[in-house]
Amino acid sequence: MEQMGQTATSVRWRLLLASATMLFVELALIRWAGANVVHLSYFSNFILLGSFLGIGLGFLIPAGRGQWIKRIAPLPLALLVILVREYPVQVRQTSDQVIYFTAVKTTGLPEWVTLPVLFLLTAIIMTAIGKLTADLFRRLPSLEAYRYDLLGSLTGSVSFALLSWLRAPSVVWGILAALALLTLGGRRNTVWYVIPLAAMVTALFLESTTAGISWSPYYKIQLTRSHSATRTYHISANGVPHQSIAPLNALLRENSPYRQAYDQTPGNPHKRVLVIGAGNGNDVAVALNQGADRVDAVEIDPRIQQIGAQLHPAKPYSDPRVHAHINDGRAFLERTNTKYDLVILALPDSLTLVAGASNLRLESYLFTQQAFEAARDHLTPHGAFAMYNYYRQSWLVDRFAGSLQDVYGHAPCMTTFRKNAAVLVAGMTTADQACDAVWKPSGAVPAAATDDHPFPYLLHRDIPTLYLSALAAILLVTLVSVRLTGVRIRRTVRYTDMFLMGAAFMLLETKNVIGFALYFGTTWLVNALVFIGVLLAVLAAVEVRRRLPRVNLLVLQALLFATLAVAWLVPTSAVLSLPFAGRLAAAIALAFAPIFCANLIFSDRLALAPDPTSAFGANLLGALTGGTLEYLALVTGYQALLLVVALLYAGACVAMRFAGRGPDEPTAVPGEAVPARR
Repeated sequence: MEQMGQTATSVRWRLLLASATMLFVELALIRWAGANVVHLSYFSNFILLGSFLGIGLGFLIPAGRGQWIKRIAPLPLALLVILVREYPVQVRQTSDQVIYFTAVKTTGLPEWVTLPVLFLLTAIIMTAIGKLTADLFRRLPSLEAYRYDLLGSLTGSVSFALLSWLRAPSVVWGILAALALLTLGGRRNTVWYVIPLAAMVTALFLESTTAGISWSPYYKIQLTRSHSATRTYHISANGVPHQSIAPLNALLRENSPYRQAYDQTPGNPHKRVLVIGAGNGNDVAVALNQGADRVDAVEIDPRIQQIGAQLHPAKPYSDPRVHAHINDGRAFLERTNTKYDLVILALPDSLTLVAGASNLRLESYLFTQQAFEAARDHLTPHGAFAMYNYYRQSWLVDRFAGSLQDVYGHAPCMTTFRKNAAVLVAGMTTADQACDAVWKPSGAVPAAATDDHPFPYLLHRDIPTLYLSALAAILLVTLVSVRLTGVRIRRTVRYTDMFLMGAAFMLLETKNVIGFALYFGTTWLVNALVFIGVLLAVLAAVEVRRRLPRVNLLVLQALLFATLAVAWLVPTSAVLSLPFAGRLAAAIALAFAPIFCANLIFSDRLALAPDPTSAFGANLLGALTGGTLEYLALVTGYQALLLVVALLYAGACVAMRFAGRGPDEPTAVPGEAVPARR
């Protein structure tokens, strides 16, 4: 009995480690691949969907099959790292449906070769780790196994968040993943594990020790110094030129974009200035030169701000008049009550997406109609607002200028430069701006982006062909993969409800990530806390279910739909209008109440499932489907996703009533493990 107890304890801890490794590797692949393959910076859920496919397959493969994939688990991981290191991809922007800020060259292998290979390698990696996890999952009662799986997921999520906070280089991620995999499966598979893992860590070590390379919570940053007499520094983010540190005289040259906000508001005292997207400090230095008494410099990336503080020749961040804020610009606007003479959106274009969202970029909520209104509300009576960037398309300039015209009641000043660069300046009144040229639309003005539809770089409310093609290919690969792995579809059809609940949960989680990004900022910390909060809510539901002899499903389903209805009916503007404490309480209640109710239902279904691992695998494949359905927001906006969530849960409730056990499967009793079929 003592030996059995020790064995059960060992299984629990190994399951926790396997689940932690699974989530840690998934997060690391999303960050690292996106930093080296530019295309993936704008399709972060490309790796996420591959992960869901792999984990789902790992759980669906019967216990007695697929042992070979566990023996080679590190091999595809090493291949992926080496492939990306040797053949990085920078994609040429050719679509006019949506704008990507990428380099204008293609390197390495063609993207149509590299991207499918990366997706398949990700799926194989996660299938191997999923199989390791699933075989441990089967050895415990279903809810106890799910409990340790969630604890492991929390461990993996917190660990990666901690590494992001420490700005640890990629080699640290690789070493931790290698140690975990060696602990899980390396003792019996030394050759298959040690050699590939050593190759992976070596490749990441070479990357991490490259001169000028460092990591922020958002990017892989490379700092280079020009050989010119000006000693200009250049900052690349994820392999794309992002910012340059320039001396003050270069910033103040005639017709410089940095001067326009001041030249076109000659009556403005410019004493209080807010710079959103302060970066390395160029705009801050100009504001000080123009006589500002106080400059609030808001920058989301701490590493870029740190580089500017260390290397900018004008030392703007060392000036006592400057107050640096490492925060999201929209979140700063929502929290401060300060009035400014000038608010500047200074080149705020990110090269990555918000974690957990397939289409929301870090700066998306800065360019909505509501954001422009928030900036106006922070201006003094004769203040002014300015924004500038390389906008790539004339219709994008028209969208932003049209939004400013609606907000301020008159057309803004517009100064254009090469490559569709433009500076837009809008005074509180026409007397507060002095224009050489007033904006005139070049064609039909696109509708403004909104907080519910925060896609400024999408011309029309549709799903671009590029997205549809990629999603169709992913779903096709999923169907083929399920067939090739020998999973018996008939055994998983009974878990249609679990599949639908997985799709609904994925959409619900995405909606919550989006909501918190709007309420509290698109920072990495907010996103990490949301994911941790989701896992805690799910764990709480499991703990409650484990302590209940039975549950009333009809009552739980009614509570689920009631919480979804409340979340749908409460407008985001009402939550944003609350003070911080009230906003936090409302956001937590609206986000996590449906998750808690949904996972009480899910936990009850898992406890009674004849084959819990197959049920869990079906749920994960459902999550993959939910990840593809997220693109509906490009048409409907994010709030409408709650209606899709409700429909999916309704379908799950109907399917649950017809779910039965197969003719050759035993019936599970809550809290008991079902013997794995061989």
